[in-house]
Amino acid sequence: MSTNRRRIRRRIPTWGAIAPLLGFRRPVLDPVERRLRSALTVKDLAHVARQRTPRSVFDYVHGAAEDELSVRRARSAFASVEFSPRVLRDVGAVDTSTTILGRPASFPLILAPTGFTRMMHHEGEIAVSRAAARAGIPYSLSTMGTTSPRALQQEAPGDNWFQLYLWKDRDGTLKLIEEARASGFNTLVLTVDTPVAGNRLRDSRNGLTIPPSLNLKTMWDFALHPNWWINVLTTDPIEFASLRSFDGTVAELVAKMFDPTLSFADLAWLREQWEGKLVVKGIQSVEDARQVVDAGADALVVSNHGGRQLDRAPTPLRLLPEVAAAVDGKAQVFLDTGILSGADVLAALGLGADACMVGRAYLYGLMAGGERGVDRMLEIMRAEAVRTMQLTGVSTVSELRGRVRLT
Repeated sequence: MSTNRRRIRRRIPTWGAIAPLLGFRRPVLDPVERRLRSALTVKDLAHVARQRTPRSVFDYVHGAAEDELSVRRARSAFASVEFSPRVLRDVGAVDTSTTILGRPASFPLILAPTGFTRMMHHEGEIAVSRAAARAGIPYSLSTMGTTSPRALQQEAPGDNWFQLYLWKDRDGTLKLIEEARASGFNTLVLTVDTPVAGNRLRDSRNGLTIPPSLNLKTMWDFALHPNWWINVLTTDPIEFASLRSFDGTVAELVAKMFDPTLSFADLAWLREQWEGKLVVKGIQSVEDARQVVDAGADALVVSNHGGRQLDRAPTPLRLLPEVAAAVDGKAQVFLDTGILSGADVLAALGLGADACMVGRAYLYGLMAGGERGVDRMLEIMRAEAVRTMQLTGVSTVSELRGRVRLT
């Protein structure tokens, strides 16, 4: 380029120089908002999360059991979804709302129970619940959560559910049920796919075990994320908040939590103890779906625990149509595992689900930017769903049935 051309180009004012003269003001974004706005998909949020948190913490969320085949197959199933679009339909305004367990929800999504949540970000479960309440959807607190049921209801009232494991010690189970009841929860989520803990190799290699066995590599990675460290050290200790009143080490408590002798008789016992809504999570066969409905479940979750328990488990999305047909409206059917977009949620609804559950997706948002990161995840998913509905030619989520197939 000649010298004269360079001089001419330098004299051409930029938009940044002209805009203030015309009255435009560029919004000033803080660093958190800037990095969240740069994320256009949930996968983008995962990328931000990986940069913001130690490798072992990110792997706890991102990883799965053994060779991680189950979670990869779940994602592959969603990749094989094909919508059946119709044209010349009025989609000027689309409605993503639905009804979940008799209560209105703005979007067919439930934020699933996850353990160690304040390890991902110091704002933890309270941040997630607040984001869910703003979005008009339910949130489920885990027994292994780092916020107690009472604290959650006080700090973030909303459509909060409580997830439960049936302990070997039934008195311990009853104490948790009573705490949930006294705190105002009206829905229990019973997890049934954990007779023993899955073999999560990433956690073992990172030393993120119970009790911890952190190695030098993991500790060095912690040191490379000072913001995470500062938040951990300057906020309340990370603990299983629902289990404070129980005696024993963390390892002993976890050993009590998983009972390999559970049977349908135990589910019937729980139904007698709990008068509210009961959701059974971890269904991986049509026959089990029929049995839990016969035992009094109000809803079931077709799920392989995000691929974190049995590797080579059935792929939930492929199993879903059979389960929905077998249940035949006697209970609501939710889907979990592999959901990373609003289009994924709609695909599940088209194949028979009433709503979906996500865990990893909102944890990516939480790690990327705390409460605002969860807001951003929900904003992304809803925008994707609205756009997909318009392009498919449907104005309500109920119209999706029969408009989706797996190739």
